[in-house]
Amino acid sequence: MSSRPPSDRSSPAPERARPSSAQVRRWRRYLADERAEGAVYRHLASRRQGEERDVLLGLADAERRHEQHWRDLLGDLAGRPGKGALRTRVLGWLARTFGGVFVLALAQNAEQRSAYGGDADATNAMAADERVHGEVVRALAARGRARMSGGFRAAVFGANDGLVSNLALVLGIGATGVSAGTVLFTGISGLLAGALSMGAGEYVSVRSQRELLESSTPDPEAHSVIPDLDVDANELALVYRARGMSAAEAEEHAAGVIARVTAGHGMPEQELREYEEVGTGWTAAVSSFLFFASGALIPILPYIFGMTGTPAVLLAAGMVGLALMGTGAVVGVLSGAPPLRRALRQLAIGFGAAAVTYALGLAFGSAVV
Repeated sequence: MSSRPPSDRSSPAPERARPSSAQVRRWRRYLADERAEGAVYRHLASRRQGEERDVLLGLADAERRHEQHWRDLLGDLAGRPGKGALRTRVLGWLARTFGGVFVLALAQNAEQRSAYGGDADATNAMAADERVHGEVVRALAARGRARMSGGFRAAVFGANDGLVSNLALVLGIGATGVSAGTVLFTGISGLLAGALSMGAGEYVSVRSQRELLESSTPDPEAHSVIPDLDVDANELALVYRARGMSAAEAEEHAAGVIARVTAGHGMPEQELREYEEVGTGWTAAVSSFLFFASGALIPILPYIFGMTGTPAVLLAAGMVGLALMGTGAVVGVLSGAPPLRRALRQLAIGFGAAAVTYALGLAFGSAVV
């Protein structure tokens, strides 16, 4: 492997020995990955407008610079363009087909896994670029997460509650030794009761949160009295001090606002709306109801199709386990965390709760007998 003085990795050596076959393979892989990653950002940019589009195109240009670095090192050994790593190609397909915050979250993970920091053939600037790219994509993904936070939260919580609570209910009742019909109707009752409860609870929760936030929103009509304020006393500065600014910052900001309004430019937009978006109550309620119901349906499917006893229990537990891992992985991807770890955590929590109720059902069933 080639080396360079540790004090400056950003300047290539004037003359380079012919690279080894291992280097050529690695450089070609890097070249293909950079081409594929640049395509991902261009696909995402095609689905956006304004500032987000410009930022994504800027990332694509940076990937093109990295691509050129590997082309320069390879020279006539570059060969035909490769396809890139499988995960990058899958990411490209998702970007072309769907776009959205999930693709950005996956791209964030890809940037954070860059190998350039430990590769002597990559420049310091390239390693730094990849780290910064991860932060840029994180910021873009955060916008999407904020937009979908209310409905997504209700959907994930609803599905997981339905899966875990109804599996626990079905296993607990089934362990007492009652008939399969009793287990089925108990599961259906749990589905309906839980879905209605979740929907109503989410509506009240989100609606109450919005009302609390709206009560803290600055009065949009308050700016009409600003021209009449005593500039020497500047009571407006007290508003900004109450919001957490220091005395000097509040005085400066208030003077700027007064000057803007007096000149006829109106109130700055950020002064009029300062609370986060939490979604609507009905969106959260419907999402929670539907996802709870869909999750709660899975544990009773074997009983709906006539299965009984241990086979029904094992099939219900297996299907719920797969669903729990799926929801955990989705949350992991969206949050930029390792999806497998989140999937296994979700599985352990769900099966832990179900195991407790199953054991209690066995105990009660034995006591009755």
